Amino acid sequence: MQENTSRYADSLAAPAPRTHVHTRDVQYRGYRREDGLWDIEAELTDTKTYEQEKPGRGVMPAGEAVHGMVIRLTVDDGMKITDVAVGMPATPFPECHQANPPMQRLIGCTLGRGWRKAIEEALGGTQGCAHLRELLFNMATVGYQTIPLYLRHLRKLAGLPEPLLERPPPHIGQCVAWDFNGTVVKRVWPEFAGWKPKED
Repeated sequence: MQENTSRYADSLAAPAPRTHVHTRDVQYRGYRREDGLWDIEAELTDTKTYEQEKPGRGVMPAGEAVHGMVIRLTVDDGMKITDVAVGMPATPFPECHQANPPMQRLIGCTLGRGWRKAIEEALGGTQGCAHLRELLFNMATVGYQTIPLYLRHLRKLAGLPEPLLERPPPHIGQCVAWDFNGTVVKRVWPEFAGWKPKED
């Protein structure tokens, strides 16, 4: 029996006896570029713990990547995409690379409201790759974790005041902890406690 434990496995109840057969590793990274833009990168690797045979790739030993894919979105301070780069060093079929050129359709889109809809319109179904789409979905969250929070950090280091916001940050109202009527919002963003959008 093979066992592979994660960093946080101890926080779960002990599992039933089992055999480790598949691993999907996903990493996201955010970078501040010297030219003032930002790179948001996502990387995915799928591996098996056993040898398998794939049409077009022959026999694949245990641990060899079935999927190995990376995306770099270059964005401005407003998280608008200015460039897209895609690498697909490991794919199950040569045809998978046909999903690379359509990724350029995302240039001009913004990592924010409507992001999932933009992905589906540009790359949904047979227009793109399911695994690239999965990586893209979470890149908006990583962009938020990278850009406004780092800009806030730089303002604090420079001794600049926080800007006054007319609308709440996009993460408020999107989970149980950030409920507009909850204690976290009252504590961290009291000006938006109980907030409701104004009707036009």
